[in-house]
Amino acid sequence: MYEQYVEDAVHEPTQTADSGFDLTVANVFEIVAPGRVDFGGGELEPAQTTPHMSAKREPEDDYEWWQLRSGQYLIEYNESLTGEATVTLQPRRELLERGLSHPTLHVDALPRVPISVGGAGIKLKENARVSTIVDAEE
Repeated sequence: MYEQYVEDAVHEPTQTADSGFDLTVANVFEIVAPGRVDFGGGELEPAQTTPHMSAKREPEDDYEWWQLRSGQYLIEYNESLTGEATVTLQPRRELLERGLSHPTLHVDALPRVPISVGGAGIKLKENARVSTIVDAEE
């Protein structure tokens, strides 16, 4: 249903859910220096980020894991949007139940998305399904 608005899916059959289309995490970034936001936009500057370290649990593993402590991060998706619709993006229930969240977004392109990690942190695997497209408007 929503897969028509998504490019570069990791594994479309798995990502196609009854309630939408799941997006997967490609990278996690730490915010290491503040950005700037002003009234008119003339002094707008992005925050400085650095990739968060990831590691394989076992040498023979194909994918790596990020160990995230409680705090704020930015995630980047594997997928991109076609731009043919504005989609509504929400965190998956599996994330919410483990203390990780991101805002609901209405976008026609996928920016880096801020995530909040609470409590004891979380272990997040490369290509984990983290967000779901739940609506689209052309």
